Amino acid sequence: MAATTEPQQLQKFRAHGFQEIMLRLLLYLAILIGAVIFALPFVWMIRTAVMPKFEVFLFPPRWIPSEIVWSNFLNPFKVFHFERWFLNTIIIAVVSMVGTTLSAAVTGFSFARLRFPLRDFLFVVVLATMILPEHIRMIPNYLLYTELGWVDTFLPLIVPNWFAPAFFVFLLRQFFLTIPRDYDDAAYIDGCNPVLLFWRIHLPLSLPALGVVNIFQLTFIWNDFINPLLYLHKEPQFTVALGLRLFQGRMSNNMQDLMAASLLAVLPTLLVFFFAQRYFVQGIVVSGVKG
Repeated sequence: MAATTEPQQLQKFRAHGFQEIMLRLLLYLAILIGAVIFALPFVWMIRTAVMPKFEVFLFPPRWIPSEIVWSNFLNPFKVFHFERWFLNTIIIAVVSMVGTTLSAAVTGFSFARLRFPLRDFLFVVVLATMILPEHIRMIPNYLLYTELGWVDTFLPLIVPNWFAPAFFVFLLRQFFLTIPRDYDDAAYIDGCNPVLLFWRIHLPLSLPALGVVNIFQLTFIWNDFINPLLYLHKEPQFTVALGLRLFQGRMSNNMQDLMAASLLAVLPTLLVFFFAQRYFVQGIVVSGVKG
């Protein structure tokens, strides 16, 4: 009887293993198809950016250009002040990123580690601000910045980011909650106050979460279009997003130059994510462990 049941169990084990292998293959196939679909626009942009002008609108389309035209990357700088627009975007993005990281880290640490009256209620209020759509605040913000004389300056794009955006406060608070309380007790025994506790203990341990904040904020500011459109009206003050739209409106027949400029505009965010992806993945995994 045992001799007959053993082959049956072996067959069931093999059948289960075969099913698991097939499921994995189907999963990998679905991921591969999805990756190809999402990568096609980027591949098309690269292909158009290095293609001669007469091949851009050929039908049926040609995927591999007959020659690589590197001058397409220089032509946008000859027509518009793209170098100035890149510099403007770098200034806005970097200053905003620094302000967001510092303010959100201090606020998130306060909500996670310090005890003060109405702490939980205030945290709920901070989270409630995330419910308001951005479009509702556009007109009041524009009227406020007009009264302050900030229109046609970088201040409306930078200053609000120095006041702890709610999403990053929530993200960093969740990360600080994962740090054991034993570190706080040991630091207080050694004579640390809350400021030193934040600066010497929690801030060095929160590098993965801070990396996530930096990547998110840098990507958002770099690709932001609507806010620069509202507050920047002079061409020398434009950001890259506004500059690309201006280029598209005036030079729509030069698709290869537009794709080359777009590729240069996307490249900084890709490089940042490529070099900081370890912190990004680690911060995303750890930040949501404890509620």
